[in-house]
Order: sequence, then C-alpha cells, then structure tokens
Amino acid sequence: MAYADGAVADVLHDAPASRIDLASALVARVRPGQCITTDEEAWELVDALYPPEGTVCALSAPGLDLVCDQQVMLNRPSQLPDHLVAASRGRRLYLHAMHSVVDWLAFAVWDDGTLVRSLSLAPDGGIIEDIGERFPFELPYWQGRHPVEPFPAFEDNEPYPLPFHPLELGERALLEFFGFYVEGFSTEDDTPEPVVDIWDVELHGFQVTATPQDQATD
Repeated sequence: MAYADGAVADVLHDAPASRIDLASALVARVRPGQCITTDEEAWELVDALYPPEGTVCALSAPGLDLVCDQQVMLNRPSQLPDHLVAASRGRRLYLHAMHSVVDWLAFAVWDDGTLVRSLSLAPDGGIIEDIGERFPFELPYWQGRHPVEPFPAFEDNEPYPLPFHPLELGERALLEFFGFYVEGFSTEDDTPEPVVDIWDVELHGFQVTATPQDQATD
C-alpha cells in the first residue's frame, strides 16, 4: 500500500533513505492500538513485499509512504478502512495484493480520497470486485490478448475460467504503479522496462502484536 505525491517509481528509483520515526508512525496508522517494535535490520523490498504474519515493513520518504502488511490484502479492496483512505487526502493511494497459491489478484487506486478503480479476481472465485474504469494497461488482458495456454498434459481440463492469468496482470500493475515487477508477465511491444531495483530499496521492519488488553478480550 502506497501514499504518493507523484510517480512512485521516481522516488523508489533513487533508493530513498527512510525516516524510521515516520515509518513507525505509518505502521501505527495501519495497526492502531497495537504494540510495535522495530527490527534491528532493514528489509530489502524484494523480501518486504510479502512479510510474514506479525511483521510490517514500511518506508517513509519525501513524496512517498509505503507499507507492506498482510492485513491490507483485502478480497474487496474498496473496503479498505476509512481512516486509511482518509489519510490519502491530497495524494494518490495504491493498494496491491497477489497470492500465487490461488492465482489471486487485487488492486485499487484512490485519488484524493476518492476510489477510481478496484479489481479483485481469482479463477476459483471469479471476479470478486470490478469497480471503475479499467486502466489502459488492463485492456489487452480483458480483450483476450494474453490467454492462459493449457499444459499439454491437461488438455482434457476445462479452459482457464478467466481471459488472462491474474498474476500476469498483477505483475503488469506492479510495473505501472510502482515501476518494478517480480516474476514477469506476458509482454507487449509497448511494455516499459522496470526502473526500480527491488534489491536496492530498503524498508524498516516492525514486529506488531496485540496489546495485553486486546489479548484478554480475544
């Protein structure tokens, strides 16, 4: 999840130094009322993209606040808590999540606190959410230009239930929103090259746990 004043890739390209005090405040906003302690070592972005349960990674630099947390991986991105959306006033907010085990993708974008696009889909669940006008980079996927080719060993299986593989569109969305991708995707002639080195950007890591009061009420 990223709050940006401009192009995220422009900030990440320069591998910005994150202020730990602002990163900690960002995590406290995402996990209000919980106990937050700082990791001693930094997290490279490539590892921070999917932190383990109980870990939140964050970067706060001029023009960008970025946080990686499993708790914001929502099946319906439009239902992101109101206080997190409200914090994006005057900025653009991006939410992006993928899970390779179930081929699930979800992303959403808000401009100045207003939702402009939300998508969530997986082969088993179908289209869970599809709100707003589709971005230009999505259109070739919806138009069937990137179909999922069946494995020869499984030719008798039903066709893939979606016109494209969600993770391929998810990688393209990462590139469009943040300037990088992780595993690649079906490319087109006009596909831009990544400009961010995910091994070069470092985030602060935080361990987040429930307060004793919260634990007592579970």
